Amino acid sequence: MTEFEDRLERFETLTAECELITKLATDSTKREFYLKLGEQYRQLAADMRQVIAAKAAA
Repeated sequence: MTEFEDRLERFETLTAECELITKLATDSTKREFYLKLGEQYRQLAADMRQVIAAKAAA
């Protein structure tokens, strides 16, 4: 597995963890924080997929 694939896997894991915390959080402030954090990790994962695809195409 390449470094990029490792990072992609980590971002996907962090996204899933944030989604779980969002569902379990009773404090609305924490729920909103983890919701936004999960969205950022999801975007990073999407960006990493693009990097991997571009590297594969080259």
